[in-house]
Amino acid sequence: MATRGLSLMFEVNVTIGLKKGVSDPEGANTLKALRLLGFDKVKEAKTTRTINLLIDGSSAAEVKKSADQMCQRLLTNPIVHTYTIKVKEK
Repeated sequence: MATRGLSLMFEVNVTIGLKKGVSDPEGANTLKALRLLGFDKVKEAKTTRTINLLIDGSSAAEVKKSADQMCQRLLTNPIVHTYTIKVKEK
């Protein structure tokens, strides 16, 4: 648990994907290439992007809130993207 006033380091992983129904040409091309290489059992390929951040903060909740604001303002497009945030004390 964080003590008030103490700054801790947190590792934040933001995983960004596409919303259902949004075209994923990179995933489609990956699936096609895998099948051409003989990997016939692969039924779907989706692309995601992961951004790893190292953030100072006093609590995991504070850092997660900050990362959420980053996603809303810069890292994602809320019209086409979904995202998950995982925070771990370093």
